[in-house]
Amino acid sequence: MAVRPPQQGGDDPDSLEFGIAALDARLDESEIQFPATEEEVVRALDNAKIPYDASGNGVAIDEALSSVPSSEFDTETELLNQLHPVFEEYRSSASGGFLQQLRNLLPF
Repeated sequence: MAVRPPQQGGDDPDSLEFGIAALDARLDESEIQFPATEEEVVRALDNAKIPYDASGNGVAIDEALSSVPSSEFDTETELLNQLHPVFEEYRSSASGGFLQQLRNLLPF
């Protein structure tokens, strides 16, 4: 997922990546090869904290991976598909409901 940040200057990024979009970007920057184990993913990402909402709240990749049923992933898509519900659960539990999500998207 991604959301546009408030427009305050010309040097700001076009969007803030969080959840699976942020994880996908980190995987693309890493040199991980699939199939990969949970440990290889954690090592390739330096156990990075991946933001799961637009407010910048994040979870360490090893903690997120502890919630998936597999410890080996044949493809990047398989890894992302297994982690998607984990990030959604973090986002929904931290968001405080629909009104809080709406507030998070507004620039004021």
